[in-house]
Amino acid sequence: MDERQLRILRELGELGSVTAVAEALLVTPSAISQQLRLLQRAIPVPLTERQGRRLALTDAGQALAGAAIEVETALERARHTVAEFVDRPDGEVSVAAFHSAASAFFPLLLQALAEPDGPQLSLADADVTQDDFPPLTREYDLVLAHRLEHTPGWPRTVTATTLLREPLDVAMPADHPLAVKRRLTPRDVAEQPWITAHDGFPIVATVDAIATAAGRRLRLAHRINEFAVAAEAVAAGGGLALMPRWTMRPHPALVLKPLSGVQARRHIDALHRPERTARKAVRTVLAELHRAAGTIRDRG
Repeated sequence: MDERQLRILRELGELGSVTAVAEALLVTPSAISQQLRLLQRAIPVPLTERQGRRLALTDAGQALAGAAIEVETALERARHTVAEFVDRPDGEVSVAAFHSAASAFFPLLLQALAEPDGPQLSLADADVTQDDFPPLTREYDLVLAHRLEHTPGWPRTVTATTLLREPLDVAMPADHPLAVKRRLTPRDVAEQPWITAHDGFPIVATVDAIATAAGRRLRLAHRINEFAVAAEAVAAGGGLALMPRWTMRPHPALVLKPLSGVQARRHIDALHRPERTARKAVRTVLAELHRAAGTIRDRG
């Protein structure tokens, strides 16, 4: 049995005929009769009986119709509860982000959504490989993920909104011989030691592209995922590294130089499962992420 069948039984008890029920529910009499037959198959005792021209409910039918009122009441209460949940402007919204995006976006979100009647943020950092970002949407309402511009898009199981298309520049000490150049080429940097991320992270593919464009293997001296740590290693003379232009905090001992000859740009995308944005609070946070992206880009 289902909600529609129970409602038909309830209406039949009040109206007394299939035709009257069909008119009340704006369907055909044959459709009403079919649903009554399906309901009867699920019940071991008769639910209706003929009383002259009237189709009346048996005692069992009346008992079930009474229960139908309770079912409809409970369902209506559930719908109302869900509607309140969906429309609440101050609901909790969970956001996960990889480290450099978290450092840039989280403070702006916290400042912009500090009012008590706005979304209640629950923030988390997530340092994962590119393939592991989509599964995080099971745990979080919004996931800030990164991928290289020329790589395949995210799977259809998630909805993706691009927040930033961020250039990746070459970081070096301010007194490095290459620091006098306005723009670098792969050949300029091919003989230098490099600091790069672990395998599976987008930066690695760009470093590989630099090697391909230069026609030689690069010397990968250190593997460091966290940009802030990598920046300290660069400043100490550990090698060159690719750094994001806008989301990386400026380091006083480093300079960033743009790179020609390779596609050195990453997407910062907001991933979510499609149903998550049915909630007003999630839509509010997503809109604020777009505003924050504009602030980060302009500030950079």
